[in-house]
Amino acid sequence: MPRGRLRIYLGAAPGVGKTYAALSEALRRRERGTDVVVGLARTHGRLRTTELLDQLEVLPPRHTGNGEELDVAAVLARAPQVAVVDELAHLNTDDARNPNRWQDVDELLNAGIDVLSTVNIQHLASLNDVVEHITGVRQQETIPDEVVRRADQIELCDMSPQALRRRMSHGNIYPAEKIDAALSNYFREGNLTALRELALLWVADRVEEGLARYRGEHKIRETWEARERVVVALTGGPEGETLLRRAARIAARSRNGQPHPSRLMAVHVISSAGLPPVFPEAIARQRRLLAHLGGTYHQVIGDDVPTALLEFARGVNATQIVLGSSRRRRWQYIFGPGVGATVDRKSGDIDVHIVTHEEVGRGRGRLPPLLREVGSGRRLWGWLTGVLAPPALAGLLQVPPLNLAGPATDTMLLLGLTMVVAMIGGLWPAIVSAVWGPLLLGLLSVPPLSPPGVFQFDNATALLVTAGVGVTVAIVVDLGKRRSAQAARARAEASTLSMLAGSVLGGDETMSTLLQRISETFGQRSAALLEQQDGRNWRLLHGAGHDPCVRPEESDALVSINDSLVLALRGHMLAAPDRRVLGAFATHLGIALEHQRLTRDAAEARRQAGSNRIRTALLAAVSHDLRTPLTSIKASVSSLRATDIALDPHDRAELLESIESATDQLNRLVGNLLDMSRLQTDTVRPNIEPVGLEEVAPAALLHTAGSNAAVDIPEELPRVRADRGLLERAVANVVENAVRHTPESAAPVRVAASALGETVQLRVVDHGPGVPDEAKERIFAAFQRLGDTPSGSGIGLGLAVARGFTEAMGGALTAEDTPGGGLTMVFTLHSASTHPVVETEVE
Repeated sequence: MPRGRLRIYLGAAPGVGKTYAALSEALRRRERGTDVVVGLARTHGRLRTTELLDQLEVLPPRHTGNGEELDVAAVLARAPQVAVVDELAHLNTDDARNPNRWQDVDELLNAGIDVLSTVNIQHLASLNDVVEHITGVRQQETIPDEVVRRADQIELCDMSPQALRRRMSHGNIYPAEKIDAALSNYFREGNLTALRELALLWVADRVEEGLARYRGEHKIRETWEARERVVVALTGGPEGETLLRRAARIAARSRNGQPHPSRLMAVHVISSAGLPPVFPEAIARQRRLLAHLGGTYHQVIGDDVPTALLEFARGVNATQIVLGSSRRRRWQYIFGPGVGATVDRKSGDIDVHIVTHEEVGRGRGRLPPLLREVGSGRRLWGWLTGVLAPPALAGLLQVPPLNLAGPATDTMLLLGLTMVVAMIGGLWPAIVSAVWGPLLLGLLSVPPLSPPGVFQFDNATALLVTAGVGVTVAIVVDLGKRRSAQAARARAEASTLSMLAGSVLGGDETMSTLLQRISETFGQRSAALLEQQDGRNWRLLHGAGHDPCVRPEESDALVSINDSLVLALRGHMLAAPDRRVLGAFATHLGIALEHQRLTRDAAEARRQAGSNRIRTALLAAVSHDLRTPLTSIKASVSSLRATDIALDPHDRAELLESIESATDQLNRLVGNLLDMSRLQTDTVRPNIEPVGLEEVAPAALLHTAGSNAAVDIPEELPRVRADRGLLERAVANVVENAVRHTPESAAPVRVAASALGETVQLRVVDHGPGVPDEAKERIFAAFQRLGDTPSGSGIGLGLAVARGFTEAMGGALTAEDTPGGGLTMVFTLHSASTHPVVETEVE
């Protein structure tokens, strides 16, 4: 029976219409005659989704203590052609036949049933930590990326953040009692924008994978310019930064100056003999620059640099390659045309840019290629040279005038030939040359009619000594070459591990990036970090590369990090030395994972500590500062209602005035509490328009406690870009604070304004006790009051709310010293005459 086909509707957040789209597709297929049932669908009380569901056949769910679950057995027994199963990332209850719903769906697919399902981007395992960093919410239900990648079709349900928030505010997503909390937390516009970008990029990568798979299946080697992709070749030399900047400019021109990782890629070709002999300082510096430019770094294996570079470029469908001019000296061109010329000749339809730089012609600064590990090709050349070169040399030494050379010259030439063979092919071809050469030379040097004794003693001894010296030279040269190769490998290992340790300790790379580096370094197709749960099931924590493992038994190389964590590579088996280095990589990976978890726990602890501090301050405010006006109101009302006390009109007027004053104070305190709550939940949406300060300042003074203030606003002052209500409230808070701290004997508080370039400054000047320099920023923090402030005079939110409102309007509120003593609060706002006004929708 053929396996069923899976179609997934992917969304950036709840409410974008995934379930509605899946049910609509199910209804269309039913109208075409397809047998369709709904295995499980969550409507969340949404009217239009419920209307669609009522038109389809719905199988009864399996009821558990925690709600309704998919009844897999019922769906299999019904055996429809298509089944709708909502919420693919759902975690099943303990009594279910599978731990995860995606495993239930996999069972249906194996039975030949097509499935329509839904999933949100925040549930993908590889993006779980990213989403938590953005939203502050950790998703408990996750799904391996590979499950979604294996889907036959992935359809993105897209909606702008503004439209989604409008749907939320209209009650089309959550019940009314949950709307305010959702809009203030998870459904903030910034969160939704970031999640939408994640979803778009993830789907774009899947489209790119599909294109690469299609090109591979149809053996398409030429470049398809679906999008511009620039590959820059790095050697680790100092010219790398010049190449990266030039390549970034080329990539930026291809998409209007916006960098993108899939459009700028740097590649470093390393030898297949082992780990790359990189230059750690230069490579680390260039990788930091590349990350700043918005590109990605890759390593590929290959002894033939031009071929490896072109294969990588064609594999990623690159349209342009950027290389540096050769650093080889002129005489070195006798060994070949160089990488740049070879790539240019073989590039085909890929454009090649050769960039000049300051290091041209200064030499490579590397060891010669002969010190590489001996490969099969060089071993063949070594044997050919070791067998054929000695007869050729012996023959040449018999030709005049070379036959006039003495035995010392012949011996030196043979030893030199042995050294060359050892450098090319290794030890055993050199030993053959060391024995074979002197023997041939001795046979050719002895005349055919000479007495046997001449050759039996002197010549035999000389030949044996020459052969022994040759063998010794071959062993020494081969040993020296091997030690050099081992030293180069050890240096490369140390450099690579040092760079990895720096990335782990710095915390500047994600787990997926570290895994990608591991798979590239060891030439593997993929790398995966697996965690064992409940002692039996494995979960993919992070993966990189193509088709990462989801179980340890699928791997070609496996390293245990701890009792429940393993690093699994898929590609090919590793040699023992590489496994040793991989173990060090795995240890660093475990440290990186623990570092991320500790960082997350620390952030959560800080958040909770901040919440506890706000909660404690709020409780103190409610228990003390809010109680003061309530006590005054209660006492005045009790006196007015008392029947045993005769109050004259004057006393009644004073009590009523006290009630009114305490009520105003209570209203201001509650208002500041509500305003601070709006600021902390990011729900302040100013309606920006041209506002005249000559209208705002007098209106703000009407709400202040006291009349010890004067306004001095010029009529010709430009209007400012602000929200009238927010600005009035901010000015009122600042003026009230200034009046409260200004003695009655001092000059009145002055509210003045003036234009300064493209801004307008509103200054609230008092002549009170002032504030020390070290406390000028602290006074804007929530629940902060000066040490000498009398109790009951406020809860320390007025200035915090004022600054929050001002910054929400794009302005600034700062504190300065008043000449002669006191404090001056400065509002800096943009002038409406130099900035176009854009109406902002109030949600």
